[in-house]
Parts: sequence; C-alpha cells; structure tokens
Amino acid sequence: MSARHNMMTILMAEDDAEDRMLARDALVEARLANPLQFVVDGEELMDYLRQRGAYADPQQAPRPGLILLDLQMPRKDGYEALREIKADPGLHRIPVVAMTTSRAEEDIIRTYNLGVNSFIVKPVTFAGLVDVMKTLGRYWFEIVELPRNHQES
Repeated sequence: MSARHNMMTILMAEDDAEDRMLARDALVEARLANPLQFVVDGEELMDYLRQRGAYADPQQAPRPGLILLDLQMPRKDGYEALREIKADPGLHRIPVVAMTTSRAEEDIIRTYNLGVNSFIVKPVTFAGLVDVMKTLGRYWFEIVELPRNHQES
C-alpha cells in the first residue's frame, strides 16, 4: 500500500452507534491504517465534506479518500446525500460505497443511478465485516488507481 493511499481518510456516514463501533473495530482487525471519521446523518456528511460548522477545520475534518454510506439515516438519507455529492464538481470524484442492510433490487438500481461506486449489503457477523473492510481496503487503496486530484476541490 502506498503512503499516499495509506493516509487517505475513510469517512463513514452511519446513524447506528453500534455499527460505528463495529466498523472501527473491524478496521483495526483488518489492519487498515487509514484514519476513520464518522458522521451520523446526511446533513452532517455534507457539512463535513463542505467543511462547514463543526467541520470547518480541515485538520479535524480531512477530505476523505473513500465514503462508506448508510442509506437509511435521519434528517437527510443516503440517497439525497449521494445525489448532492455526485452533483458537486468538488466532491463527485470521491468514491462512495453504499453499505446497507437492504438487498432490494430497487435500492441497488437507485443508488447506481445516483452514481454510487459500489453497493454492499452489511454483513451480519463481525468476521464478515472484517472481511469486507479488508476487501475494501485492498481494492480502494491497493488495486484501484484513483486520480491524484480526486482528493482536491
């Protein structure tokens, strides 16, 4: 893993506190060194990405190299946040992976139509989540070549 990729922040938009804790633990277990930041809904996600309010300091809210997006969140759901991210010229290159409990074909189609890069059904076991985190890390930070400026506005 290159130093450039190793330093990429992963931003997870997830309203469930237990899922956030499990994701952090799975990232550690998967031995991914990438920093992990959390937001709890779509409004907070957009504030983070646009560095507004509590996220105005880029040291506290570094631009993510990957967004893990729950679709069912309060205030602004993942679909609406995804639509905004992909419509924003300063954000649209950031890879977004939907991680949700839904297996519904209409949800899969809707997220891909909105520009999601991948759709993953959340694993039901911790071991499954660790495996997903390892795979995501390997794919997005070792295999895929991203444009250098995908992290710049």
